Amino acid sequence: MRSIGELARASGLTVSALRFYDRSGVLVPALVDPATGYRWYTDDQVAPARLVAGLRRVGMPLAGIAEALAHRHEPAVVHRLLDAHQRRLEDGLADARRELSRIRALLDPEEIPMTTRLVLDRADLAAAVDAVRFAVGADPELPALSAVLLEVESDGVRLVATDRHRLAVARAVGRVDGPAVHALLPADAVDELRALLDTGAGITPEAHLTVAPDRVEVSVAGRATAAEALRYDYPDYRRLLHGQVGGLPTYRIPVDVAALRAALTADDAPVLFREYAGVSAEVTVLGLDDRGGLRVVAPDEATADTTDGMRVGVNREYLLDALDAGDRGQLVLELDGPITPLAVRRPDDEDAFSILMPVRL
Repeated sequence: MRSIGELARASGLTVSALRFYDRSGVLVPALVDPATGYRWYTDDQVAPARLVAGLRRVGMPLAGIAEALAHRHEPAVVHRLLDAHQRRLEDGLADARRELSRIRALLDPEEIPMTTRLVLDRADLAAAVDAVRFAVGADPELPALSAVLLEVESDGVRLVATDRHRLAVARAVGRVDGPAVHALLPADAVDELRALLDTGAGITPEAHLTVAPDRVEVSVAGRATAAEALRYDYPDYRRLLHGQVGGLPTYRIPVDVAALRAALTADDAPVLFREYAGVSAEVTVLGLDDRGGLRVVAPDEATADTTDGMRVGVNREYLLDALDAGDRGQLVLELDGPITPLAVRRPDDEDAFSILMPVRL
């Protein structure tokens, strides 16, 4: 038997928290001394107590903690509870970001926005837009993600898009006149920009941009378009980068895009079906062959133990989108393991890549 203090030290819960969960009927001691009222717990209660501590740290409501504890031997049930709680947290974060944006606007109502002018290669900018457009979000509850982030740098502009499940980054290099500035361009305005770039094909090699935090203007071959930028805080996408900053992936595998696409779209292409937020999705599982190359793993071995530990599941549709967006005949896939995002990179352009979040197998 363990005393309440010993269980507190073993689980990460405080003594007062253990008393609270006893009164709530969530984590009841195995024995209560009838004379002193002192609580005693068994060794078997350490693991449940640690689960309660973890759920408490991420803000799971008491009812959710009780349900997770009751179903702790049914991982699928607990995973659904965790997914639902994660969505609540993400929704709350989106609300907080919108409110912070409004507060900042109230604090600086007369602030004069910075404006920067750029001259970029029209074809390079079109390629950058194509490389990120597929990853723009469409969730009305997350309006900041229904846009492309333009980050003007000293030698060009970086484009970023993410819908939380995938992320795409690309750059277009050119002449820059003005300070570093960023703007959030709505998806419909991005599509207008892309159409305008096509009108300049064969007429002029240049596209002229004027970027301010609240407005983006584009001119190509005498034709122009302009759009109001969204006034939201964009997620810190750099925290999502896999292998791009501060470390190298375990595996960098060159792949032939046409061959991989054929393998993914064949009638007998091996896929798993996994459910997220009530929607079933086709999942492709990638692994290594005997020569260290890439292979598509069959469903019956997707969750099997492997000596190399390499299995990563990704949404098949998202992977096909990433292959199309980065298609240069050959791409490099960067893999680290089953819980690490998969990176899709152009071998000739270190600044253009896509990241796909893994799917639990």
